[in-house]
Amino acid sequence: MNVRLSQKGWVVIPAALRKKYNLKPGVEVQVVDYGGVLSLVPLHRDPIRAGAGLLRGADSLAQGVVEEHRQERARDEVRLRAG
Repeated sequence: MNVRLSQKGWVVIPAALRKKYNLKPGVEVQVVDYGGVLSLVPLHRDPIRAGAGLLRGADSLAQGVVEEHRQERARDEVRLRAG
């Protein structure tokens, strides 16, 4: 979707995207430069509440790390026996 930059540097965000991302007048966004790619990131009024539950899942991160470590040790043992 293309937009045009005005002489004042304004960009009009298309209505479909404003609706999709719930962007209403007065909402603050941060402009982020990802090495040549500009991104508009909506700022949350309460970032703690917005991020609550973000990492929730069936498995815990600690269990995943322990399992990965176990698998790595098993691979190392196989290599030592073969070598």
